[in-house]
Amino acid sequence: MADAGGRGVLFAVVGPSGAGKDSVIGHARQAFAGDGRVLFVRRVISRPADAGGEDHYGVTEAEFRRRDGEGAFCVTWQAHGLHYGLPASVLAHVEAGGIAVANGSRKALDRIADRFARVRVVEITAAPDVIARRLAARGRESGAQIAARLNRSVSAYHGSAGAVTIDNGGPLGVAGAAFVDLVRRELGVRAAARTALTKSG
Repeated sequence: MADAGGRGVLFAVVGPSGAGKDSVIGHARQAFAGDGRVLFVRRVISRPADAGGEDHYGVTEAEFRRRDGEGAFCVTWQAHGLHYGLPASVLAHVEAGGIAVANGSRKALDRIADRFARVRVVEITAAPDVIARRLAARGRESGAQIAARLNRSVSAYHGSAGAVTIDNGGPLGVAGAAFVDLVRRELGVRAAARTALTKSG
């Protein structure tokens, strides 16, 4: 149960490239538009902002390192030759009792868990043939590279035992609604806990 006294929760959305993490997050962002309790995180990434994919803050590697040295991030990691960072404001929002939704990385979940007291891992999945079609449509990788990506094994990751899995192989609305329901339930639990705390006081 959520801690009514303060700390909120970070929803760390993970899954293979092509599963549709950004699409599911985008669906939820629309559902909670204007709700200040739910923060949808814009990651800082060492690639151009117009590189496609998720909406992010694009910086050079040198700029990323400078910001990191100044304490601008609460969590950082590297993947695919790029640097990724969650702004420090995300941790402040969660510690104040809010909910944050971030596109994470399975390899970074141990670091995320070190900084956030409460993390809910949500893994977005899809069948290999669906992922292959999506990756091919992006045009970023060759057929051989896509095949290698699909054949890559994924070892157990931090939080995998308690992760909630959402299949995004069908209509986006189905997977999006499932994720929205998770967030709404968390909001409901926190509201109920605050009410109980008020009555007991």
